[in-house]
Amino acid sequence: MTTTHSTPDLTGLRGPVLRPGDPGYADEVIGFNLAARHTPDVVVGAAGPADIVTALRWASATGTPVAVQATGHGANFSVPDGLLITTHRMTEVSVDPSARTGTVAAGAKWRHLLHAAAPHGLAALCGSSTDVGVVGFTLGGGLPAMGRPCGFASDLVRSFDVVTPDGVPHTADAEHDTDLFWALRGGKGNVGVVTSLTTELIPVDRVLGGGIYCAGEDAEPLLRTWAQWTKTVPPQMCTGFTLLRMPPLPFIPEPLRGGFFARVAVVFDGTPEDADELLAPLRTAAPVLFDTVEDMPYTELDRIYEDPRDPLPARESCLLLRDLSPEAITAFLGLAGPADRDFPILMVEIRHMGGAMSRPVRGEDAVCARDAEFLLEWVGVPADPDLAVAIESATAALHTTMAPYGTGHTMVNLHGAPGDENDRSRAWSPDTYDRLRRTKRSHDPANLLRYGHAVPPVAA
Repeated sequence: MTTTHSTPDLTGLRGPVLRPGDPGYADEVIGFNLAARHTPDVVVGAAGPADIVTALRWASATGTPVAVQATGHGANFSVPDGLLITTHRMTEVSVDPSARTGTVAAGAKWRHLLHAAAPHGLAALCGSSTDVGVVGFTLGGGLPAMGRPCGFASDLVRSFDVVTPDGVPHTADAEHDTDLFWALRGGKGNVGVVTSLTTELIPVDRVLGGGIYCAGEDAEPLLRTWAQWTKTVPPQMCTGFTLLRMPPLPFIPEPLRGGFFARVAVVFDGTPEDADELLAPLRTAAPVLFDTVEDMPYTELDRIYEDPRDPLPARESCLLLRDLSPEAITAFLGLAGPADRDFPILMVEIRHMGGAMSRPVRGEDAVCARDAEFLLEWVGVPADPDLAVAIESATAALHTTMAPYGTGHTMVNLHGAPGDENDRSRAWSPDTYDRLRRTKRSHDPANLLRYGHAVPPVAA
């Protein structure tokens, strides 16, 4: 007697299954970053973990490559074919105040978790925008606004519920499926599709936050003062120096619209009196145009960095820096600092790292930014083809100019458009990259998860 096994299909899902030309297809595939244009052969709008299990079993049986999108903030690549699983319908959040943990579904944004945790005097390690998805941010390590006192977002994860490409669900934590747990903390989405995660929460309800803004022409004294100042501040002080060339467009808030500014963004877990004492050198380094640092609820972190709140095309990239020497500052300002230069990058930022982000995490993980003292990142908005070309040229120039001061690596979430394997591997140390490839071989030998910042499995 011969037993036959039929190929699983995509019927019976709670969420929609859409193909090109279907009503709703175009809206389903679009993400926050409009520079990425997805044209998958099929998109599954997952309404729960069971939909993801079915979709991956179908993909595994048919050999169909798979990509995942929640909010699309990190969509630095296009999905030209295959299967796209969208998770934005999965926004469930729960908080256990006694255990100080929060559990979020695959499509939840940071603001969903922050607002659920706030009534208990708790918060989570989100980045500069609460509109970003929790899962995608955390899979890449996650550089939080309060990283210096608390570490990377992935440091606080207790467990992941994840479905590997064969369609098998797992719960990965420090004691179970430890290879998956290791790879999911900093290795991005290379070994499976996360359906939910549980993370520790921090006992914070308010912070001192905002920005100290000077004219772009005064960038040099502010940056040189800030670079020396960062060597003296406690871990509770989290800051970043930014050059902002703001176009005269409606989505730019006043009074930034149309101006060139140098800014130090501030997030401080301490008293206003301590903040005033610590920030005094920055407030006297150059004439201050406006100062927005104030006491605020942690849930209002978006007011600090003023990240764009509406979808737009974006090209981003980054470098991890060993330090910020006087020579590095001179090189940086020589390229990005002149006010009379038609520099096409909207935002160039140097984020102070160190503190808890430089300490080893409990157990092991795939984050490779612990030896960096600063992170240099930048974002351009390629609104037309000519500007896109100019942004690529400026990106190459920033890499070339600042590479001598770097660690040789990037953070995967901010790496930008993934290039060839040599380029993509810069998001990890050689040892970590090799281990990711071996782990990939164990859980995705067919390399179905091969879009974006993908790691290929080692050969059999």
